[in-house]
Formats: sequence, C-alpha cells, structure tokens
Amino acid sequence: MISKKKSENVQKTRTSEDFHPNADVAWPQLSPALLNILEKNGKKEFLPEGKVFFEVGQDSYDFAYILNGALNIVDRIKNKEVITIKQDQFVGELGLLMGQKTFLASIADCDTWLIRVAHKKIIELISTVPELGDVLVSAFIARRHLLIEWGEGGVVLVGKETDPSLNRILEFLNRSRIPFRLVDRDNQEELDKILETCVLPETDSFAVMGNSEVIPDPNPMAIASFLGLDLALNTENEYDLAIVGAGPSGLAAAIYGSSEGLKVLTIEDTTIGGQAGTSSRIENYLGFPTGISGAELAYRAEIQAFKFGARITVPRRAIGLAQENGKYRVDLDDGRFVIAKSVILANGVQYRRLSIDKLAEFEGKGIYYAATELEARFCQGTNAVIIGGGNSAGQAAMFLSRYAKKTYIVVRKDGLSTTMSSYLSDRIKEDPRIEIITNAQIKSLTGETRLSSVELINHMNGSTQRIDTSSLFILIGAVPNTEWLKKSIRLDDKGFIITGTDANKDAFPYETSWPGVFAVGDIRSGSIKRVASAVGEGSVVISYVHKYLEKKQMLIE
Repeated sequence: MISKKKSENVQKTRTSEDFHPNADVAWPQLSPALLNILEKNGKKEFLPEGKVFFEVGQDSYDFAYILNGALNIVDRIKNKEVITIKQDQFVGELGLLMGQKTFLASIADCDTWLIRVAHKKIIELISTVPELGDVLVSAFIARRHLLIEWGEGGVVLVGKETDPSLNRILEFLNRSRIPFRLVDRDNQEELDKILETCVLPETDSFAVMGNSEVIPDPNPMAIASFLGLDLALNTENEYDLAIVGAGPSGLAAAIYGSSEGLKVLTIEDTTIGGQAGTSSRIENYLGFPTGISGAELAYRAEIQAFKFGARITVPRRAIGLAQENGKYRVDLDDGRFVIAKSVILANGVQYRRLSIDKLAEFEGKGIYYAATELEARFCQGTNAVIIGGGNSAGQAAMFLSRYAKKTYIVVRKDGLSTTMSSYLSDRIKEDPRIEIITNAQIKSLTGETRLSSVELINHMNGSTQRIDTSSLFILIGAVPNTEWLKKSIRLDDKGFIITGTDANKDAFPYETSWPGVFAVGDIRSGSIKRVASAVGEGSVVISYVHKYLEKKQMLIE
C-alpha cells in the first residue's frame, strides 16, 4: 500500500509504520462485488509516470481505484509526498464527498492503470449503494483524521497564537475539520521554507493556500472561499428547502430532508455545530456512553447530510427574509440571495456578554465564550475562571480542569443545584481541582496586552477577591439570533420565534406566522435547550415541510 521508493524532486516521509490502529478503516480492501460496481460505473484509464491526476485548487476531482501502479498524494507547499497509494487501493478523502476544493495534488508515481469514476457518479453511488457508501465514507473520515494529525492539508497559517484574528481562523478550521499547519511568525527556518514557493507579505499574519497563493490578514471567509466551503451560489437555482443555521437542529433537518428527496441548502454564518459545537463534551446524548465533543457530533452530522446530497455554505449570514412570487427569498450578507419553496429557521442563539470595562479589549486575548481544545491551550499551568452555572459551564470546568492549575466556577447564586444537572454538579463538588465561588460576579479586569487577572465581588457582603488568570470563560447563556426577522415573522417578548397555533391558527407544528417558514431548536419560543431535543425537532419538522409542500402543490393544480 505504501511506497518507500524515493523521488528525485519530492521528499517522501510517510511509511506504513506511521499508521494508527484505524488503518484498516482508512485503507480497506474492497470486495469483488464492490469492485464490480466501480467497474460498471467507471472507465479504465492509463496514466504515465508523472501525470497529474488532480491538482491543488480544483473544484472537485474524480474517484480512482488503482489496478496497477501507484499515485502519490503531494503537499505542494512543502514539496513533500504525504502518502503513496498503490495497487488495490483507491484515491479519495472527505473533500471529495463534501465538495471542497483540493488542497493536495495527486501524481502518478509510475505507469499506472486505474478505474476512474466521475465525481458526480461516485457521490450518487455513495448515496444509493449502502454497502459501498459505508466503506468509502468510513475511509474518507479516517483519512481526514490522519491528515489533521499529520498537519497535511495545504493550509499554512503564519502568525502569533495570541492574535485574536488568527484564533478565529483556528477555531473555524478546527471545527470545520480542515487540516492545517500553524507557523510562528518568528520561526525564520519555517518562513525560509515557505519563501521557496511564494513571496511573503509584510503583514503580521497571513495564510498560504494550496500551492503558493498568499492571503494577507486572512479571515474565515477568505479561507472558506479558497477551500470551496462557501459554496458559490447561483441565484438562479431554486431549492425545495433552505435551512438557516447548521447547529444540531439544522443539521438534523438537512439530513432528513435530503434523505427524503428534497433539494436542500443549509446556510451557516460561522462554523458547523452552532452553540453545541463549542461544547468540550456532551455526556448525556443518546448512544454515546463515554460522551462526545459537540464539534465531533456536528462533524459526523455534516458528513451524513453531504452523503444524502444536502448542500452547505459557510460562512454566510442570512440578513433578510421576504416572500416573493409564492416562494421565499433569503438575502445573504454578500449581496446574494437564495430562493426556496420553504424555509427552516434554525440559527439558534448568540453568546451573552458581560457589561464590564475592558471586555472587548480582552476578547480573544484571555476572554473566551467556548471551552474547546483550542482555548484549553491557554490554561496550561495557570488558573481558569468560568462565569456561569449552567451545564455548559459545568462541562467546561470538567474539561479545563485537566489543563489548568486551578479551575474556578463563579456563580451569582448560592450554589449550582438550580441551574446545573445533578450528575455534573455532583462531580464538580467532588473534584479537588475545581472551586465554586458563590454569590459573586466580576468587578474588574486587569492586563496590558492580554488578560492577567480578574477581581470578583461578593454581592452579599461586598468583599472582593483577586484571581490571577489569563483565561476567563463567560458561559452565561445566550439571546436568539432574530434581529433580522423582526419585520417579518412573529416573535415573543424575548425575541424567540413563535410557532404552531400560537403563531397562526392554521399552522402546522413548528410553523411560524408565515406559512412554509418553520423554526426549530434554541431559536424557537418554548423550546427545551438541549442537543437531543434540537435534533428531535430538526428531524420531525421535515414531515411538516412535506405536508406544506404537498398542500401548496394541490392548490397550484
């Protein structure tokens, strides 16, 4: 499977010894029956040595099963072979399924015969032939995990970890499961290597994409555009269903809608997973007895949605909703729009922020609104302070206590029992690494370029306490993302969307005051703020979308 033959021009570093226990999943042997399916749906092709099968930056690429010979997967920036795929194996990873642009290249290592299956055809087969889909999708996921671990992906970020703008990109790449490599701006040895392929800008941070494209002062949208994650939209396309938001409820709706034959587009303005995607560990979700991170749960759901043919564009923000010729128009922040027969609003909530001096100054420089591995890096050997008493705060405390010297939970009430699930509060009380500070709130923040300490005040007796920390986590709930909907659909007095018969006497469950526009998950008035209930609502609402579309079609006929 792995070639150890050296090339004159490309450095080769990957051998079979580098593989992890999931190697059998990443590099499976296809059965004769599955190979027969590929032969019927593809064509036999010869590639001479050195011939490029696909290049960096392509919108898509075809699937290839190697009959004889080998293909090298090459990182153009490092001029290094990532891996060589040989006889009886196939070329492809998660980007093929998800419509991402290629960030690596594939070149014939020697004279090679293969079966080429067109991109659209292999996507169709994955969706319609479960036996083939199970093997290929599992392999694609395992290969993406290996690329992330190896730091091989054609995305190189250069800058300082303390730069808030760079950290926003790191969060986007981490939660989107995009392989990347981070190079410190002061690492001259690494910069000299990058100089071999491109000219470096004078900016403090930049990204090198694919082969040699440089993006000065990058942002998530620029990165997503290069990778094809922003899904360049053709406004002439019409969808059966547009879903705004790709948290648990939106992803569930995308999976069920696309699997039941609807043409689905999901629009997400930040990263896949929503609020749940920032959770370090969800332990009470059905089927995961040892827990799962919110980002990983969302990642798996995203793959399922793509498997059934749903389209997802990120990061794009919906800024307007209007009725147009019996359909709905969703206006986007880049000036484009989407036309759909029905809409599901699943864009959730946004973090609450404290009203305190210097808050904006330290956001991304010691103040965070999520507790994932990305933020945990800054807690090593120091104190972590968490503001909030809900489950998200409890999960964060359990997670961060593995990294921080000491973890503090600060709550305004006299305990956790009324705001946190008992299984979490009981663990926290027994954990010597975690201390609960009750009846308290933040009085002030201190620091120069980064947060260095916080001062707390006890609102019962007026006493104060200073804690040295470079990591303050504010997890005090959220407000609905409905500001852009105030002029269209009905909201309750807190800004949540009213649904069902409370919105319109003839409405379907989850339907808003506008027929054909539904709301699910945290954004819906009266919803239970739990991942499981959000997934349930996103799954169930599709049946009412179908009923709405059928009713509308009957009226037309």
